[in-house]
Amino acid sequence: MAIELLDERKAGRLLAVEDGAVVGFIAYFVLGAEPHALVAVHTVVEPGHEGRGIAGELVRTFYGIAAAEGVPVVPLCPYAASWAAKHPDRAPVAPAGLVEAAKAQLDADSDQW
Repeated sequence: MAIELLDERKAGRLLAVEDGAVVGFIAYFVLGAEPHALVAVHTVVEPGHEGRGIAGELVRTFYGIAAAEGVPVVPLCPYAASWAAKHPDRAPVAPAGLVEAAKAQLDADSDQW
């Protein structure tokens, strides 16, 4: 069965769903300051589903959502940052000021993810 990716913005999750079950997700938040970047905080693939490219597909889709919305991505998640470094053509580097603003917002409210 194919994996479906669902953006649950209010919950701050981009979900990978297979056969009705969540098999992976990116936890994220929207930066409060302009230009409202999407901030990837954590990427998870559930046990037993690793090695299938789910995490990479989640991050690729996350960057695609941001591009469609015309906002940058701040990859605070180590996996997302590593993926972005390997795919600079699909993952533009966020301005340093946005990275610092995202870190500050997360530090101020760690419940965001």
